[in-house]
Amino acid sequence: MDLKIAGDVVAVVGGGRGIGRAIADAFLAEGATVAVVDRDPGGAALGLVADVGDERSVRSAADAIFARTGRCDHVVFAAAVGSGSFGMPFWNLEPSHWERVLKVNLLGAAHVAHAFAPRMAERRTGSFLFIGSVAGQIGSQTDPPYSASKAGLINFAQCAARDLAPLGVRVNVLNPGMVRTELNRSVWEAAMTRLPEAERTSYDDWAVEKIRRLVPLGRWQEPEDIAAMAVFLASPRARNVTGQTINVDGGYVMHW
Repeated sequence: MDLKIAGDVVAVVGGGRGIGRAIADAFLAEGATVAVVDRDPGGAALGLVADVGDERSVRSAADAIFARTGRCDHVVFAAAVGSGSFGMPFWNLEPSHWERVLKVNLLGAAHVAHAFAPRMAERRTGSFLFIGSVAGQIGSQTDPPYSASKAGLINFAQCAARDLAPLGVRVNVLNPGMVRTELNRSVWEAAMTRLPEAERTSYDDWAVEKIRRLVPLGRWQEPEDIAAMAVFLASPRARNVTGQTINVDGGYVMHW
């Protein structure tokens, strides 16, 4: 299927590894020019070092992309961190656990949107995609700061979608479910620290049981599954899709 995005310029923020890296690779496979913005761009041909929690750093990266390519057609925000601690109940965490998570996952998204949106609006074309999480829809007790940041991200994306729709720019959220990433593994590590030694399980056993209980399709979601949807949502085939929250989660979250 020709998605008609060859030659488009795409900024993948948080594209140095994990889901972001898979998304960057998928756009490259479609013939797009990809700029990877990350604290460690991972050897990308057009790699820019930035910390999304630092507004000036993000604006500098955006300026560099526009200076080198003359435009940016699509922006994917895939940067995220967890608190590294286990909630349930939430008061197992301290208020200080929230600060870095909100700064990266929510303020980082706002920094990116502010840096790119005005110039994309001037061209009256393009798309934003924010990588959220099913945790932002179900209020996962595992990591309340992470869940809350992703819920805020979904709401912000809807605000941005309404603002940008009359200017020809689409905005959507893509929520992964159970994906084998460093962040997912950190959830397991945090959970195990709360259990007695005799009750701890391996990462694989923990994940298999969680998938069995929560994912109707009964399998992991792979980074490539998320990337395939990300590329589609940037393409003209999704020209009437904006302000939406789309799950690639094996059926984990179903709204009745």
